[in-house]
Amino acid sequence: MSQQESDPTQQLRIKWDQRYADAEKVARPAEVLLSNAHLLPEQGSALDLACGLGGNALFLAQRGFTVEAWDLSSVAIQRLVQAAGQLKLNNLHARVRDVEGQPPQTEQFDVIVVSYFLERSLIPTLIQALKPGGLVFYQTFTRQAVSSEGPQNPAFRLADQELLQLFSQLQVCVYREEGRLGDLSLGSRDVAMLVAQK
Repeated sequence: MSQQESDPTQQLRIKWDQRYADAEKVARPAEVLLSNAHLLPEQGSALDLACGLGGNALFLAQRGFTVEAWDLSSVAIQRLVQAAGQLKLNNLHARVRDVEGQPPQTEQFDVIVVSYFLERSLIPTLIQALKPGGLVFYQTFTRQAVSSEGPQNPAFRLADQELLQLFSQLQVCVYREEGRLGDLSLGSRDVAMLVAQK
């Protein structure tokens, strides 16, 4: 077995590089950020953690934030750098970074956005990385799956109300779980969304 095959981080990097190489994929901000943009401060520093193609980062940079966008995938970061260049966003700094191995520093950001990434052990570090009064916008999959979208492994999906427990140290501004009600062809499904303030 080669070292690449035995290194889980390298395996993840390869998986996500392949996924983001699909030119059809488009960077879009998470619904939790778009729907609650009125809660954002007027300016400040922001982190798009595990940013993928950087929809959140682009949205925040266009609003004037100084943005760090971190992801394990060099393909995603390269595409984000190109998009930021086309939009002439010199306030967006995209980096290939293992967010688990190199988490943010204490009181570094006014805003942290995480969408469709779940590493429960990082939550205390994210809370510490918020400046006083800072906001976290978090959106990811729940275990109440009504579609085939998202991870199949339940360890990478939230239990009912789990985001509230994980961020219990913060003041909750918005919390919503989208499940099985209504027209399943409309709106988000299988997701929990939280905005909370330090």
